[in-house]
Amino acid sequence: MHRGPGFGATLNLQESKEYQVSQPNESNPKSPPSIAEFRSELIRKITARFDGEGIEPTGIRGLSFYRRCSPTSCTSAAYEPSLIVFLQGKKRVNLGKTALICDHSTFLLTSIDLPVVSQVTHASPEKPILGLILKLEIPEVRKILSEEEITAPEPSSGRRGMTIGAITPELLNACSRLLDLLDTPQDIPFLSGLIQREVIYRVLRSPQGAHLRAIATLGEQTHRTAKAVAWLRTNYASPLRVEDLAGKAQMGVSTLHHHFRSLTAMSPLQYQKQLRLHVARERMLQEGIDAASAAFAVGYESASQFNREYSRFFGQSPMRDVKARRLAGSESLHE
Repeated sequence: MHRGPGFGATLNLQESKEYQVSQPNESNPKSPPSIAEFRSELIRKITARFDGEGIEPTGIRGLSFYRRCSPTSCTSAAYEPSLIVFLQGKKRVNLGKTALICDHSTFLLTSIDLPVVSQVTHASPEKPILGLILKLEIPEVRKILSEEEITAPEPSSGRRGMTIGAITPELLNACSRLLDLLDTPQDIPFLSGLIQREVIYRVLRSPQGAHLRAIATLGEQTHRTAKAVAWLRTNYASPLRVEDLAGKAQMGVSTLHHHFRSLTAMSPLQYQKQLRLHVARERMLQEGIDAASAAFAVGYESASQFNREYSRFFGQSPMRDVKARRLAGSESLHE
């Protein structure tokens, strides 16, 4: 589902702070040559199986291909807990005023449900943007952490719920072997889970692993904040009292505000509003309901307020936006 109200299609991406992963020059003899080799092999395997647009689920649970043949406009979306390994092209994902630059040298790690604004900036029919999307099950991450002693460098940028990291030969190798299972479907039930665990292990061992570990570790402030995020994700249409939300997270109000903004780059009220707008947009697109019905369904008490906030966020009125989206084709997760 493509959720994600928030930063609005009118956001000036140039005003945001950019983060880009530094990657060794692959022409440098000191760089691992296997990175380029594994990447080329993965591109070949994906291209042989998928030549369409958007996102294509595979025969392996939780694994999808991602492909776009041209740049896109700024698109509001919601990302679920997932790992995206980029192999080609370039994409810009804005979380608040932080811009994450994703290209062939990076993976994008999302540890909680987050509304974002994204844009494919480099893609062509000859060289489309390509990636692998692996949905993350936090209970499985927690299980791995309980079974293995995994140490990793602490992140230098706090515990935000979305971050980028540099790909490694080991991560690409595991992804390549996971794709190979598509040629032997009889092996998928037994081996896919084992290889996915290895992929998660590789991420947990990276500097970005601390972001994922904080969400999965019971008792940590980040985990408690994630419980508040999960409650909002499920109860977006309900009235919000921050005091009650803090109680659910077993935190003080000021502590919740601090950690919530650190994790999601917005306040609880901003998160709820963005989520409501995105869900309303999805319902209009998928169910064909009108703007007023969508507004009341997601918790708005005033259709005029909904129209104002929708226009401010998406850049045009609900009717015009939905019409344009239908012409362009419905969006999917991680567009």
